[in-house]
Amino acid sequence: MQKTLKSEVVFTGVGLHDGRDVTLRVRPAAAETGIWFCRTDIANSDGFISANWQFAVHTALCTRLLNAEGVGVSTVEHVMAALAGCGVNNAVLELDGPEVPIMDGSALEFVRGFLKAGLKEQSQPVRAVEILKAVEVRENGAYAALVPFSGLEMDFAIDFPDAAIGQQSKLLNLANGSFVHELCDSRTFCRNSDVALMQSKGLALGGTLLNAVVVDGAEVLSPGGMRYVDEPVRHKMLDAMGDLALAGGPIIGRYVGRRAGHTVTNKLLRKLFMQTASFRMIECDLEMSQRLPGAGLVQEDTHFFA
Repeated sequence: MQKTLKSEVVFTGVGLHDGRDVTLRVRPAAAETGIWFCRTDIANSDGFISANWQFAVHTALCTRLLNAEGVGVSTVEHVMAALAGCGVNNAVLELDGPEVPIMDGSALEFVRGFLKAGLKEQSQPVRAVEILKAVEVRENGAYAALVPFSGLEMDFAIDFPDAAIGQQSKLLNLANGSFVHELCDSRTFCRNSDVALMQSKGLALGGTLLNAVVVDGAEVLSPGGMRYVDEPVRHKMLDAMGDLALAGGPIIGRYVGRRAGHTVTNKLLRKLFMQTASFRMIECDLEMSQRLPGAGLVQEDTHFFA
């Protein structure tokens, strides 16, 4: 069955790129609503933006959604990953600025908030996107594909020249809370040499050593170092989870990413939905529902409340 939150959750923080203070309110929504963002600071235009792949626009460092009137919201990938990873199908996300707060650079605080609020089962079945034939995209050395699989699985690999990152890969079946237990606390990362360049272009103005893993060659500058030896590839999988959540329903298939980022994953979704023989929409029965991310999650199942 579809799920929403039992109660409203409020998050406050700064936007990673503009550095502005922002409040995000995630409200429960009726079955069949889907996920919507609402800009409460917009007075003379439509402030509602559907969390759907069709409204994603290219940006270098995050996923941005834009409605028909040009009202947008940026850096949606972490909160979208948290919603998908907790199995939330219906919610309205109100924010008083143009960017979702970065929190600690991961999806951890969002997951904590959602699970503390509790998950409410609704009467309508979950509709999922089942992959029937392989679809792939190659661009500038990056590769992403969706291939048939019985649940949702990710196979990701990255390759960076920095010794602190290097080559990393991970294969993970995302059934039964694996996102919460394996990926949600992995933070965004960048090179120290890129920080000044980004800020000179008006980007990453809210970035600090506390909301991103900053590396300089073999050294990790952020306090405490990496949360996992392979935290960077885990974060890339977190990002992909959020970008795939724009499909409009859970993916039943394997996502393969090689040096893939937001743009390549969105182009993969666009190609998928153009090739109607490559997928079908299904209503998930009980057996399939138990393979979805977030199935069976409750407050007591997560160690992140410590």
